[in-house]
Amino acid sequence: MYLRRSERSTFCDGRLCFQVFGMKMVKQYVMVAVVLLIGCVSIITLILTLVQHHSVNLPHRMQYGMVFDAGSTHTSLFMYRWPGNKENNTGVVSQMQVCNVKGGGISSYAQDPAAAGLSLKECLDSAMATIPANQHRATPVYLGATAGMRLLELKNHTQSTQVLKQVTKVIEGYPFEFRGAQILTGMEEGAYAWITVNYIQEGFIKYSFEGEWVHPKVRNIWGALDMGGASTQIAFTPSQPVQDPASALGSKLYGYQYDVYTHSYLCYGKEQAMRMLQAHLLEMNGSKSLVKHPCYHLGYNFTLRMGDLYDSPCVVRQGTFDPNSEVTFTGSSEPQLCLNHMKNILNLTECSLAPACGFNGAYQPPVSGNFYAFATYYYTFHFLGLAPQSSLFEATKTIDTFCKKTWDSIKNAYGDKDKYLHEYCASANYIMTILLDGYKFNSSWGNIYFQQQVADTDIGWTLGYMLNLTNLIPSELPLVVTGVQHGQWAAEVFFIVFAVSLSLVLIATLCLWNPQHE
Repeated sequence: MYLRRSERSTFCDGRLCFQVFGMKMVKQYVMVAVVLLIGCVSIITLILTLVQHHSVNLPHRMQYGMVFDAGSTHTSLFMYRWPGNKENNTGVVSQMQVCNVKGGGISSYAQDPAAAGLSLKECLDSAMATIPANQHRATPVYLGATAGMRLLELKNHTQSTQVLKQVTKVIEGYPFEFRGAQILTGMEEGAYAWITVNYIQEGFIKYSFEGEWVHPKVRNIWGALDMGGASTQIAFTPSQPVQDPASALGSKLYGYQYDVYTHSYLCYGKEQAMRMLQAHLLEMNGSKSLVKHPCYHLGYNFTLRMGDLYDSPCVVRQGTFDPNSEVTFTGSSEPQLCLNHMKNILNLTECSLAPACGFNGAYQPPVSGNFYAFATYYYTFHFLGLAPQSSLFEATKTIDTFCKKTWDSIKNAYGDKDKYLHEYCASANYIMTILLDGYKFNSSWGNIYFQQQVADTDIGWTLGYMLNLTNLIPSELPLVVTGVQHGQWAAEVFFIVFAVSLSLVLIATLCLWNPQHE
């Protein structure tokens, strides 16, 4: 751009001369600078608007957790793992390994509490080898004791406290993050089993084809039927509001709220039920030393000390007895009579909220939906060939046929290595009584699935317990960071620097330019 002589003037101060531009020329410079500035800003804004943003998934190392299931008849250690990130405050947990502790449940060590702790060492050593060494101190360990310890606490609180103290001492000797040993309530046990069932059935969350964890559009929520040695639990989402607040449980998982009915029947696990049945038969026969047992096979005899029979809060003593005296139960293979006696020990008549009742006077809304029946339910029906499903007619016929066989024919068919062989008839009839007369599955028998594992994961309360406790474990890293890819950032920086540099060069050139001709 050339400026006419009339648009500028010159003055000199000694040897220095300065050109002073007129107001019109200054305005032109300002206008050019503003135009260039607006152009630069527009270019930068366009780049930032058009650039494609991405979600960058940060790497997460695996986290680990362990739960001891200290049941009434045995203890197992379940090892779990999950990514460092979480889904709506609940970890995506999967089962790694299960270690079965040798010996009985920790409640069986009431007279020798130190042995209860020592019994866990072999499985803890296994965990040391399974979980990466650099993760040991960050791995939480929990011990949950169930009905066996609940009964011991009722019977002798001091002994139950000593047992928990000794198992705590042993676990704390390992380089894991031990978070305590506690006795679970029956309600907690039932609720955690319900969580496990629905987690492995992807009722809460599932992995989509797009590679994301999403909530299923149609949530098929399952019920849970659990039976151990000392208690049995039922948990499900009822089709009507729960009338008894003591049986209602609100649980929030993956950002959703669930209303669950759950009830635990202490003393109605298989082992305690068999004791109650023996005491009932003994009283029916006038406390004789030889008692006919309709649930045992003909030819089978079982001798028991009176002190052992009544050594449980579940078995009511009738008068005085000599704890060292013995009673022998002899089998008679009478399945129908066996069923009748099972109904007597369940107490099916006492309920103030009829017809909304389970058994033993407990409130229960009508069962709804599909159910998984596991633990003793599964082991018994699997042995009889009735798992995972069978018709009510098939189940009834199979059990009746099995129970009518003699002890010799049973041993010839199955061998005698199974220590529970003599109890399958009794436990099968007990299960039928619980499910039909107790829980009222008469019209919905086909909704029950007898299974112990789904997708390589054991059904039980421990996984649900672990899922719930992962809410207390903070995410190691944020799930997603919003940003742009590295190459796009480089392009943005280049264009921004180039535009700014070009603008500065142009402005400087205009300000310093001085044509030599007049």
